Amino acid sequence: MDIIKTIIPAAGFGTRFLPITKAIPKEMLPILNKPAIHHIVEEGLLSDIRNFLIITSRHKEAIANYFDACPELELFLKEHHKLESLSGLSKIIKQADFTYIRQSEPRGLGHAVWMARNVVGKEYVGIMLPDDLIVSKIPALGQLIRIARQEKASVIAVQEIPTEQVSSYGVISIKKQLTPSLFQVQDLIEKPQQKNAPSNLAVVGRYVLSHKIFASLETIEPSAGGELQLTDAISHMLKNNEKVFAYKLQGTRYDIGTPAGWLKATLEIGAQDPAYASVFKK
Repeated sequence: MDIIKTIIPAAGFGTRFLPITKAIPKEMLPILNKPAIHHIVEEGLLSDIRNFLIITSRHKEAIANYFDACPELELFLKEHHKLESLSGLSKIIKQADFTYIRQSEPRGLGHAVWMARNVVGKEYVGIMLPDDLIVSKIPALGQLIRIARQEKASVIAVQEIPTEQVSSYGVISIKKQLTPSLFQVQDLIEKPQQKNAPSNLAVVGRYVLSHKIFASLETIEPSAGGELQLTDAISHMLKNNEKVFAYKLQGTRYDIGTPAGWLKATLEIGAQDPAYASVFKK
């Protein structure tokens, strides 16, 4: 099973970070000296992904500019013996292929994924949400790719959450538990009430899905808010006899889609970085 592409939805307005996101894409907010999306692409490369399909909007040119060469800057840094400051980014630019797909209006995560339908063939594809930064010894997407190949099926990442938080997530119901961390999924429920939640295993921002997800996205109806929900499409796949597994990711997840989560990630990752540890810990 070849899994060589991943979709990164990055077209949203980032309203929780206004006013800064009026001018700067949320995905470009830094965790230390690297923007959030840099960390996401690094995880993809460590998972042997080379093709990144980034769903953008007309205010997100900074993302494409970041992952592009800049000869004038490189010449300046070379003359001042500071070229190593771009070494990590230069490695990404050499190793990764980027395709940018413009979403004209925000119509939900499902619609953003559907925008990549013409670039993905009859193959499994990764999906990485930039709001979820996952720090782990084995890259998070790589963990799912291993399970997808093992089970020859779609896999979604889940995490145990406190029961009082289930109404903020998509939650799985379990058909069968195979290992302490691996489950066959019965169904997905988007933001259930606490009393109706089938488990405390919430879907977090990593997926490896069959190409059949695109047919399901074309079939389902939009939610009450007019958005296409990815969880509804995965549920549709399940109802049409497509196997889907859920895997409890190994690692630490940061929800950097909120200011508090972004600050926590910056502080904790900074405290582990040799260049900044003493400052952050103090």
